[in-house]
Amino acid sequence: MASSIDCPSRARHRAPSRGDRQTGVLVRARGRLPLPAVLLAVLAALVGCGAGTGGTARDTPAATVPAGGPPGAAGTAQGGTGAAGTAQGGTGAVAETTAPADIPGLGPRMLAQIPGDTRQVVVVTGRGRNDNRSEAVLYRRTASGWRAGTAWPAHNALRGWTDDHYAGDLRSPIGVFTLSDAGGLLPDPGTELPYDQSEGFIVDGTGFEGEPLAGSFDYVVAIDYNREPGTSPLDGTRPLGADKGGGIWLHVDHQGPTQGCVSLEKRHMRELLRALDPDQNPVIVMGDAGSLGR
Repeated sequence: MASSIDCPSRARHRAPSRGDRQTGVLVRARGRLPLPAVLLAVLAALVGCGAGTGGTARDTPAATVPAGGPPGAAGTAQGGTGAAGTAQGGTGAVAETTAPADIPGLGPRMLAQIPGDTRQVVVVTGRGRNDNRSEAVLYRRTASGWRAGTAWPAHNALRGWTDDHYAGDLRSPIGVFTLSDAGGLLPDPGTELPYDQSEGFIVDGTGFEGEPLAGSFDYVVAIDYNREPGTSPLDGTRPLGADKGGGIWLHVDHQGPTQGCVSLEKRHMRELLRALDPDQNPVIVMGDAGSLGR
């Protein structure tokens, strides 16, 4: 992602989404608060989003006050992908296999954190605890079980993952978080989530590997870690305190590690935005493979 402290604080007031709803993990009422307009330069303040705007990303020291992040997962991987079919002899028909009752790779502790009314789950699985590359899959709950979508390559924070996230640690938080709000520099691509198009999402400079950051915030989905659901992703409210970080987003990949966010290729961000439906109470489950499936 792109910046050194919290994501940009500029936001504009938007109409509420379709009906109030619970937000699952770290549940809060979806109240809409009018947000003050702030100068574009505020973008330099992003905590989960990679390098500072207008500059080169640096390995900044961690804050001194730790934050108790969301609990990690435990358990073993369960089931297959549930996406394949079996050819039937002579008829040319394909019979769909039974989808797994639980999402593969998630242990019982992590599964228990997924709200019972959630029907869309984005699972981001990191290669290792200290690795900044990962994979994202959107699962949909059906009458026969969880159906997996296409696996998308992703980046996460420079130093990997943590279940005790705090500002400046350059790690992505492990846990289950609701997905309530979206936005970006570009127009709404057709999402059902509340969408805030704003010039506050402009970013420049370079990332940790010298890659340009321009366009990283063309599309974003706010991950409800230490933020107020029902507000623009640009809102700087930190209910758990600034020391616990914030500004953790899904956003467009700039081909390098982030400061705490998860990034996907631009076309995959568009697909995800079009797929997410607030009536399905979507959540993201994110962490390294070992933590998700312990």
